[in-house]
Amino acid sequence: MKKIILLFASLLALGVNAEGEVTKEVFISPGLVFVDIVHNSETVRLQRDQDRENEISDFYLKTARGKIQPMHPFAPHLVETIGELDVIDYAKKRSAGDDTIMIIDTRTPNWPVITGGIPTAVNIPYTRFKKKERALEIMEDKLGVQVDDTWDFTYAKTLIMYCNGVWCGQTPAAIKALLSYGYPAAKIKYYRGGMNAWKSLGLTTVNL
Repeated sequence: MKKIILLFASLLALGVNAEGEVTKEVFISPGLVFVDIVHNSETVRLQRDQDRENEISDFYLKTARGKIQPMHPFAPHLVETIGELDVIDYAKKRSAGDDTIMIIDTRTPNWPVITGGIPTAVNIPYTRFKKKERALEIMEDKLGVQVDDTWDFTYAKTLIMYCNGVWCGQTPAAIKALLSYGYPAAKIKYYRGGMNAWKSLGLTTVNL
């Protein structure tokens, strides 16, 4: 019985390349090879690079950048730190039309040009959250915050925020600013691995 299960698992891992040759597929998670995502009105196939010889881009090879961010840097605020499978799940929901979700690349604009971004994400640099007046405009125009005499976060979007990775402080700076303005911690998700982890797994990137 054990041999049959192992054989079945091996067969599941087989794919066929453009030349018709049998290959082993690179999985996102057990049984899942790709997800079709709508980004800027175009369908993008979100998957890991199927070339088993693919390597992380040279841009992320240096190990001396930045400072290591804590796993939970926002205490006492309970902002959830999430991983790649969570981000993919949020991207699927956003792609399916769930406008209560927004994936935000918080890096300054030069970074997404160099490395690309996560499908369905929008680039709102962390610097735009640092000044309260500018942040208020963004929250009202893009993030679902209703502003009158007071700020109403009832319909505020759930934000999935990322930058370059565990050594990058851009997302932590943006999240800390949002928290200081009263944005609910429960509606903020911190993808700590960021683009460094995303690209190290060979996951699909897009132009933002």
